[in-house]
Amino acid sequence: MADLQGNVAFITGAAHGQGRAVALALAKQGVRIVAFDIARPLAYPGYVLGSESELDSLQREVEALGTACLTVTGDVRRDADITPAVERALADFGRIDILFNNAGICAYGLAHELSEEEWDAMLDINLKGAWLVARRVIPVMMNQRSGVIINNSSIAGLRGMNRLSHYAASKWGLVGLTKSWAIELAPYHIRVNSIHPTGVNTPMNDGLAELEGTTTQEIAERSAGNLLPVPWVEPEDVSAMVLYLVSEGARYITGSQFVLDAGLLTR
Repeated sequence: MADLQGNVAFITGAAHGQGRAVALALAKQGVRIVAFDIARPLAYPGYVLGSESELDSLQREVEALGTACLTVTGDVRRDADITPAVERALADFGRIDILFNNAGICAYGLAHELSEEEWDAMLDINLKGAWLVARRVIPVMMNQRSGVIINNSSIAGLRGMNRLSHYAASKWGLVGLTKSWAIELAPYHIRVNSIHPTGVNTPMNDGLAELEGTTTQEIAERSAGNLLPVPWVEPEDVSAMVLYLVSEGARYITGSQFVLDAGLLTR
């Protein structure tokens, strides 16, 4: 996939899980990485998110692959964090070719029992955060007249899910952004797609299990019901899909939803 050599990718929620896997997969193709992560716990959802030490180790791993990595600590809900990060990316690398809107949280709760603060946190991080980052990156791509945006949604962005109404609402919202941005940005040769994984084997599962007082296996089984006999997919499966969608081989794909669900939606 030599077509990616020298590109620059801005990845949110990059410290661990799917964001980290995508960063490393792109780095192996010679892509320079801007790794953006809040790198601290939040009151909601309450489980451990990425950390500064994970960002540091990601930078070492990317650089060991022979490409550059800029790490930035910031909150996708704060333009005061996003704007300097984009400016640093441009100062260091001169361009941004790929945006992977990946930062997100998940937590359970019946719709009528959610607090307003819980609802706002879910929508602000998962949906508004994607918009806040994109509105700073999109002008860069427009000036370049090229770019690819991948919004990391979920199977919950294509169906309803029990005790996850606020999560599903945020992930369905990403589909609306994807399709609208695809229309707006096509004249600038910017492609926009969303991906929709089933449960992924990341530290989020451990956090949800801790909050629910159960096991990661139970978390996977209750929310998934995959057709293939696996509890979840791996972060590397997600990164393989992203690699294809940002490659020249996908140059005419935009405004679409790509499902990585182990057959769940077929069931």
